[in-house]
Amino acid sequence: MHHEAAGFPLLTFLVLFPLGVAAVVGLLSRERPEVIKLVGFLGAVGTGLLTVVLAVEFHAGEGGFQFVTQHWWIRDFGISWKLGVDGISLFLVLLTGVLFPIALVGPKVKGNVKSYVAWMLVLEAGCLGSFLALDLFLFFVFFELTLVPMYFIIGGWGYENRVYASLKFFLYTLFGSAFMLVGMLALVFLSAGDQGVTFDLVELAGRQSLAASTARWIFLSFAIAFAVKVPLFPVHTWLPDAHTEAPTAGSVILAGVLLKLGTYGLVRFGLYLFPQASVDLAPLLLTLAVIGMIYGALVATVQKDLKRLVAYSSVAHLGFIVLGTFAFTTSSVTGSVLQMVNHGLSTGALFLLVGMIYERRHTRQIAELRGLQKSMPMLAAVFTVVMLSSIGLPGLNGFVGEFLILIGSFVTARWWAVVGTVGVILAALYLLWAYQRVFHGTPDEANSNLPDMTWGERAIMLPLVALIVFLGVYPRPVLDRINPSVERLIGHVEQHSDYRQPPVAADNEGSTH
Repeated sequence: MHHEAAGFPLLTFLVLFPLGVAAVVGLLSRERPEVIKLVGFLGAVGTGLLTVVLAVEFHAGEGGFQFVTQHWWIRDFGISWKLGVDGISLFLVLLTGVLFPIALVGPKVKGNVKSYVAWMLVLEAGCLGSFLALDLFLFFVFFELTLVPMYFIIGGWGYENRVYASLKFFLYTLFGSAFMLVGMLALVFLSAGDQGVTFDLVELAGRQSLAASTARWIFLSFAIAFAVKVPLFPVHTWLPDAHTEAPTAGSVILAGVLLKLGTYGLVRFGLYLFPQASVDLAPLLLTLAVIGMIYGALVATVQKDLKRLVAYSSVAHLGFIVLGTFAFTTSSVTGSVLQMVNHGLSTGALFLLVGMIYERRHTRQIAELRGLQKSMPMLAAVFTVVMLSSIGLPGLNGFVGEFLILIGSFVTARWWAVVGTVGVILAALYLLWAYQRVFHGTPDEANSNLPDMTWGERAIMLPLVALIVFLGVYPRPVLDRINPSVERLIGHVEQHSDYRQPPVAADNEGSTH
């Protein structure tokens, strides 16, 4: 069901506003970094407020795209500026609106503040555009647009090996995108038939005119691009390097928002455009997801660098999201969408906290950190809450998502879900063990006199901790908006494939209300 926005084109404004602020930042004098930071922060806050307005105005209970806006761009090729939002993309847009102001105002920036702030705003526009695009060509443009600012942010403001890490990040994701471009063109032209060429996502999803083997190959080309972005085992190796070398804000956005372009892409473009191919190739993706969960957890356990540990935990957590996506039940896919938001909040917060420790101690080596809870009790307390949310403790956000994924996956992908549960246990092992080594024990001289969190840092962490607790205690308003869109997507998969959701899984829909 389409709900045309009356009058004001909110989604178009939402995408263009950060770009406009980036242009304003470009006009400001380089000599006034404090003014540049303020303008950038206010721009990101303004964008964040617009995402809140979008969430408030969004009609819960409707599964279709809302606020749809469409303008022809290249009519001969059926390319248009088409944006829309549904329950699957809404909270990723909101997450982007929340994380960017925090990333801009939180960590300290060294060097050229003007370029840094401008790139961050361009990146925000690219992320929002990717989540809102309902035209394949437009999505590809925004998907690629996110590459450039992140490349410069890692390469320009990162740590020692930043050039290597940024190049690896760029080449990996560009390699994946090349597959998607070929697949996209094949899909558009092979499914044109008598109805003409179109890049419109909704129209292409409705046509379903490709032969089964052709659809599988094209689905694979999309899946490779998204698997690199997720990142899914074995194409994950760019992630630990990019995270370790990126500045704190870069890591927050990379983990919080950018990786979600991969998992979101699998749901929005994989399942929606290729229902039968998704069902056929689900065993392959489920296996890779589960391997990633176990492998990511085991490698995280043996990391000596705290930031690298958090990076590998992302490989494990995102495998969990892919598991829920390809289990094809309403509960598991709803859990996956919610877990994308949860991972963005908790891992973004963990990277901020690791950044705060590094700014004080100038090391991230776990062996050199000990007894920090004596010198930094507030930071230790916040770290505990965020870590427990990442582990999936009941009462915090991570639990709700993991529970929905497991309960939904158990019906259709039982053994993968069982192995995935081991990943949950391993997550508790590596995070608690790291916490014990870093925060417990008697601090030595280097660790005994570190200053605790400032009031400014507490204010930065407050919204993230509040959302972590809120989503853990009362996730219903979020689930009420995600669930109808997921039900619609599963219905679409059932309509265009031989998959049928088991009655017991369909009955579980009640558990998400």
